[in-house]
Formats: sequence, C-alpha cells, structure tokens
Amino acid sequence: MKYKRIVLKLSGESLAGNGDYGIKPEVVEELAKQIKRIHDSKMEVAIVVGGGNIWRGLSGSAKGMDRASADYMGMLATVMNALALQDALEKLGVFTRVQTAIEMREVAEPYIRRRAVRHLEKGRVVIFGAGTGNPYFSTDTTAALRAAEIEADVILMAKKGTDGIYDKDPNKNNDAKKFDKLAYIDILNLGLHVMDSTATSLCMDNDIPLVVFNIDDYDNIYKAAMGEEIGTTVG
Repeated sequence: MKYKRIVLKLSGESLAGNGDYGIKPEVVEELAKQIKRIHDSKMEVAIVVGGGNIWRGLSGSAKGMDRASADYMGMLATVMNALALQDALEKLGVFTRVQTAIEMREVAEPYIRRRAVRHLEKGRVVIFGAGTGNPYFSTDTTAALRAAEIEADVILMAKKGTDGIYDKDPNKNNDAKKFDKLAYIDILNLGLHVMDSTATSLCMDNDIPLVVFNIDDYDNIYKAAMGEEIGTTVG
C-alpha cells in the first residue's frame, strides 16, 4: 500500500447520482462498497462529505439569507449525508463513527482529534460531519484541516464530471489542458478552482498530498487509494 491513512473527500453531489438534489440510496451503497474495499486492505479511512446535494450556504447567501445562518444549514446537510454513508457502510459490516463539529450527541460523537485517531487505529471508518463548525469555511477546508490534525498521508478528492485538474473548464473548452502533476503554489498563481484558497494554503503549509480524480467511475476510489496514477496529483 502506498498510503496508511487517507482522508476521502466526497462532494454532496456525489450522493445524488445523476440527480441534482437528494440522496440516492443505490449510489450511497456503491460508494460504501468501494470504501469497504479500501478498508478491507487494512488502510485507515476518514471521510469528509459535503452537503451540496441538500443545501448550499453560498446559494442561500446570494438570495439574501444571512451568510452565517445559510452556512450552518449547510453544515447540518453534511451530517445528513454522513449518517446515510454510515448506514450504508454498517450494512456491509464496516464499523464506523460519525463525528461532528457541531455537538449533537443523540446522532453522532462530538469531534475530538485524539478519539478520531483512536477509532482509525482500531479499524473504524470515521466520517466527519458539520464542516469545521464555523461559517465561511468550506468542506474542502474541513478536509485539509482534518487531514492535518489526524496526520493523514493524502487527501483523495473525488470530483464529478472531470478526471483531474485542467487549466480551464474542459466541459466548455475543447483545448483545455489536463495536469498530471501540479504544485499547490501553481493552483494559487493560476487561480485554478480545485479547492478554495484557504484549503489550498493549509495543504501547502502542511505538505499534504492531494489526488483529484473522477468519481463517475466508482472503481476510481479504490484505484486512487491504492496509489494508481489517475487524475491529478498535487504536492
């Protein structure tokens, strides 16, 4: 194995499948099967999941909502996705823990770094919900922060509709160039929208490698975790 401990970043949209909104149980089941494959290889797996399939704080803010309130709603959406993923994994026999940055003890543990690391060491999959617990921060930043805190070897960022990082939108530009390898400083200098600048800087400052790959083929999750050269590697 190339990695011992990974953080898998899933967008909320990936749980919606081909739809725009909601959670598709059959899609969540397929994602869970791939995560189980990784887990069965004795790799320690932590997951950060977004909430864009249910609610986007920025969209609410753009329509006049208070930004902080809109972001808190987005954090709650990530917890719903985390619970759906937990249910699918446990039906496959994978022990999991959901930890949330906003305390809600009836449904999940509060996020405690040392406890999260202990769960990973015991072979449990840990799913981080509710972002960082603070408005104005994305789940990309959450992935970077949690990866630094638990000392993950890599962040695997699953993207819909693209197989890596391009110099321009490949869905709109036929001449878009794909990068196989890239440095974090290049992402910032070129203004590439891979993750927000806070997350990019956090990864760069803490030397956390990033692999961006296409999740339209679910097998790519396992391939990326096994260290196959797919997508774009940033470091």
